[in-house]
Amino acid sequence: MRRPLLAILFFLTLAGCGQDGARAPFAESRTPPSIAPRFYAPDGWAWGYVRVGAGLVQRYGVSAPPVAPRATVVILTGYGEPAEKWFETVRRLNMAGYAAWVLERQGQGGSERATPWRDLGHLDSFETDAAALRALVKVVIRPSGETPLVVLGHSDGAVVALRAVQTGLPTDGLMLSSPAFALNNLPHLPTDPRQTTLWASRLKLGWLKAPGAPGWRRDGQGSVALGLTSDRLRGAVQQAWLTANPDLRIGAPSLGWMAALYEAADRAQAEAARVRAPVLLLRGGEDRLTASARATSACVAFADCRNVTFPGGRHELHMESDAVREAWLGQVEAFVRARILAKAPRHKG
Repeated sequence: MRRPLLAILFFLTLAGCGQDGARAPFAESRTPPSIAPRFYAPDGWAWGYVRVGAGLVQRYGVSAPPVAPRATVVILTGYGEPAEKWFETVRRLNMAGYAAWVLERQGQGGSERATPWRDLGHLDSFETDAAALRALVKVVIRPSGETPLVVLGHSDGAVVALRAVQTGLPTDGLMLSSPAFALNNLPHLPTDPRQTTLWASRLKLGWLKAPGAPGWRRDGQGSVALGLTSDRLRGAVQQAWLTANPDLRIGAPSLGWMAALYEAADRAQAEAARVRAPVLLLRGGEDRLTASARATSACVAFADCRNVTFPGGRHELHMESDAVREAWLGQVEAFVRARILAKAPRHKG
C-alpha cells in the first residue's frame, strides 16, 4: 500500500513543478475573429487585479459612459464565464449611463488558478470570492455614496453576491439572475453527491474531479447544446473566447468547488433575513439547471424581494434570444433606475 501511495505523491509533485505560468493571472485577451462587433470590448474597457490576503489574484474589468455615471453596477460571473462573455451586456449598461464592473471568480476566466491544471475549476470556499467583492468595492471602486451601487450576480455568482452583502458589503440593491442555490445537473457519483464532495474536501482531496467530468475541449458543446440559452449566436460566444485564448479555458468543476457551492448556498439561504437592501430575483421559465423552489423560498425570506420569471428563458438570461434578453435587460435597468430615484435628495416644498 505504501509504494503506490508514494508513487501518487511523486506524480503530484511533478505535476506541480514548473506550473507557475499555468497558474498565473491573465489580462489582455485576443478578440475571436468569428464573433460580431457587438460582442467586442466596450469603449474604454480596462483590466485590473484584486487580491485579498493570501488568496488567489482575481481579474476584473471596467468601463463607464462618457459622462458622469448615474449608477455603478458590479457583475459577478457564473461558473466558467470570462468577463469577455459579458461585453454585450456591459455595453448596454454603459449606454444607459451606468459604470459597469465585472469581477471574475477564483480560478476562472483570467484569474489565478488554484491548481496546476488550468482548466480545472477549483476553490475551497466561496467566502474568498465574497471577500474579493467587498475589497473591490471598498478599495478600488470606492463609491462616493451620491450615486447607487447595485450588484448583479449570475448563477453561482449570485450566491457569492448574496454572501458578500450578508457579510458586510454595503449596496443599494441586489439582482440575482438565475441564482444557483441548488443544481439539477449533478455529476453521477456512486453515493450522495453532497456527502461525497464534503468528505473529499475534508480529506484534502477537493481538487479531484468527479468521475467522468470533462476538461475543456475545443470541440466542446456550446451553451445552446447544453440547454443554457436558445440563441445560437450568443450561445457560441463563450466557446469562441476560450478557443482564441487558452488561458481562459475551463472544464468541469472539482469536488471541492461543488462542496463550496453547497456550503455557501446553505449559508446564504439561512441568513437571507440579514439582507435589508431591495432584491430582484430573475429566473428563466425554461431554466433546467437550477432548482426554482429554493430560489422562490429565498425571495420570500428577504425583507424586500421581487421575483420575475421570463417564459421561454433558459439559464443564461443575459445570453438569451432578443425577446427574452430585452425583457431581462428591461427589468435590470428599471431596478437600477428605481435605486437612482431612491438615492436622489428629496426637497421639501
